[in-house]
Amino acid sequence: MEATANPLCRAHVLKFIEETRVVSESVLQVNNITPYHVTKFYREQIAKSGYYDQLKYIVEPSVEEFESPGTLDTSGEHDNTVVPGLQHKYPQTGLLLVTERCGSYCRYCFRKRIVGKASDEIAPDFDRVAKYIARHPEMTNVLLSGGDPFVLSTAKLNKILDHLLPINHLSSIRFGTKMLAYEPRRFEDSALPALFQRIHEAGKSPIIVTHFDHVGEISSDAEHEVRSLRSQGVQFLNQAVLLAKVNDDPKILAATFAKCHEIGVRPYYLFQARPVKGASHFQVTLGRGIEIARGVNQRLSGIEKTFKYIMSHYSGKIEILDLGHDGRVYMRYHQSKVPEKIGRIFSRPYVGAACWLDDLPEQ
Repeated sequence: MEATANPLCRAHVLKFIEETRVVSESVLQVNNITPYHVTKFYREQIAKSGYYDQLKYIVEPSVEEFESPGTLDTSGEHDNTVVPGLQHKYPQTGLLLVTERCGSYCRYCFRKRIVGKASDEIAPDFDRVAKYIARHPEMTNVLLSGGDPFVLSTAKLNKILDHLLPINHLSSIRFGTKMLAYEPRRFEDSALPALFQRIHEAGKSPIIVTHFDHVGEISSDAEHEVRSLRSQGVQFLNQAVLLAKVNDDPKILAATFAKCHEIGVRPYYLFQARPVKGASHFQVTLGRGIEIARGVNQRLSGIEKTFKYIMSHYSGKIEILDLGHDGRVYMRYHQSKVPEKIGRIFSRPYVGAACWLDDLPEQ
């Protein structure tokens, strides 16, 4: 269609999973619809995986995004930002946003407000970031996130490390990434071993937190790169999100975590999907999530049961434990800004449609 003078009125012909629609730019912005962006590698991987009907929802737009209520900052990231680009929610951890770009755009992303857009939440001054960290010896690790740090060049990552590695009280540097699913050949870069070696030589542990949501995402290329990096001393953890229509099946998640364990990636978190505007249709109820987590554990050996079912709430990371016979959901704080809360079990009355802590009454 011919564009109008007002760019917000410009129409786009967009293909959704369910249908093709003509949508104005203003409607896309109001509904916080992320642009479609996916790597050729991932398109081919999910097509041949045997799980395309599930995995398409991770990257292909759905009309459900228009009717998916919520907020854009479900975990209070803005309130925990201490200098531009650096969040300090929990004493031991710094969360550093290094880019607004990703290899592909997940439709369930909880940072839709940032990803694929110019954002003032991305760190502009790493010297300022380092000065803050240096003044906070309780911070023992920094997580590079975004966006995805591995869309940056290795040279750019090295420049960021120039600021972080001299800080003695940092014991580990983590990289949160889905690039091992989206573009594993990024890790063939001949400059990467030296980057991880720099971290080792500075007396710190390099850790990659992968993001495999489904066993169909773990390609042979990804497995090869993980094994190669492990031989270089890189540690691996995996976080997954519990997603309606994608992996809300204990058999699928058990297979995913078993495969991660097999290749040397420790299952770490299974996140309850967040009530994000444009993405809350991915949520399953807490009751169903508890059933799934229980079913996953029933299918795994003892050494594979290393994940926690977590709700990353404004008040902290809450481990979801069980639904009791008394009709209450039992939980405990895995992390909190209030140290006295950590590890303490609490409960709330269960509501059948509840998908988030705020959906449960405080009684």
